[in-house]
Amino acid sequence: MSAGPARALAPVGIIPRRVSRHAIAIPVDVTVLRSGIPNNIPGRSLDLGEGGMLAVLAAEFRPGDSVGLEFRLPDVSAPLRAKAVVRHQAQLQCGFEFLGLSHDQQASIRYWARRRTHSQPRIQPSETPSSEPSAPAASRPKAVSATLHRVLWIALLIFFAVAAVGWWQWYRAWNELEARIPIRSGKEPNSVPRHATVPAEVMQQLIIHKVEPIYPEALRRANVHGIVVLAALIGRDGTVVKLHPISGPEALGSTAIEAVRWWRFHPYRINGKAVDVETTLAVEFPPAS
Repeated sequence: MSAGPARALAPVGIIPRRVSRHAIAIPVDVTVLRSGIPNNIPGRSLDLGEGGMLAVLAAEFRPGDSVGLEFRLPDVSAPLRAKAVVRHQAQLQCGFEFLGLSHDQQASIRYWARRRTHSQPRIQPSETPSSEPSAPAASRPKAVSATLHRVLWIALLIFFAVAAVGWWQWYRAWNELEARIPIRSGKEPNSVPRHATVPAEVMQQLIIHKVEPIYPEALRRANVHGIVVLAALIGRDGTVVKLHPISGPEALGSTAIEAVRWWRFHPYRINGKAVDVETTLAVEFPPAS
C-alpha cells in the first residue's frame, strides 16, 4: 500500500493551487524590511511546492508584503534562497508565493518531491518459502487474507506511532514559536508619533536659517547679559510654532523670542515622516567688553 503525496495545508477559503504541495516540517528563515532595516524571523514550514510554501511564524504580515525565504530541503545539499510575496495569514500560518525561482531551484524542489514520493514504503505480497510444502489450493485464499490482515494491522500501528511522535514534535515547536510572539500594545508597531522630544544639540544641527537677536542698547550699557533658554515647539515644516522662556535674564526674554521666532529648521523625521518637535533653544547675550 503506497502513500500518495500529502495534501497541502491551507486556510479555508483559499483558491485551490494548480501546483501540488507536500507536507514538510523544516526550519525557515524569513527576512523582511521593517522601517528600512532587515528583520530576520524564524519559523517552521507546513508544506512546500514549486509555487510556494505555508509556514508558521511568530510575527504578523500583511498580504502583499515582500520577503526573502531561506530553507534547506532534505537530500539537497545547498540551502534554497528565494524571494516571495505574502498571499494570506491566519493564526500565525502564513502563505508565501515564490517569485522568480531559477531553473535550478525548481529542479531542486522537484527532485526532493520525487524522492519523497518514491521513498514511501510499499508492502510486497509475502511469498511462501520454497522449503515448505505448498498449501492446498482451497486454503490459499484464507492464508493470503490472514497475512494481509496482519500486514494491515502492523502498518496501521506504525502509522499511529509515527503520527504521535510527529504531533509531539510539532506541539513542542509550536510552543517555542508562540513564546516568541510579542505582547500586543495599543500602538501599532509601524505607527509614527505625532510629536517627539528632541535634545537641543540635535536641533542645533538642523538649523537652516538663524536670526541673531538685537541687543537692546540700554540693557547692554547696564551690563545685563547671560543665556536665555527657550522652550520651543517646532512644526513639521520646520517653522517655530511656540516659544516661552524657562531660564536666563528676564529682561532679555522677549528679545530672544523675537529673534528665534524667525529661525527655520530641517523637518525632524521618524520612519521617514516629519513630526512636531518639543525642544529647547539657547540664545546668548555676551557681556559688554
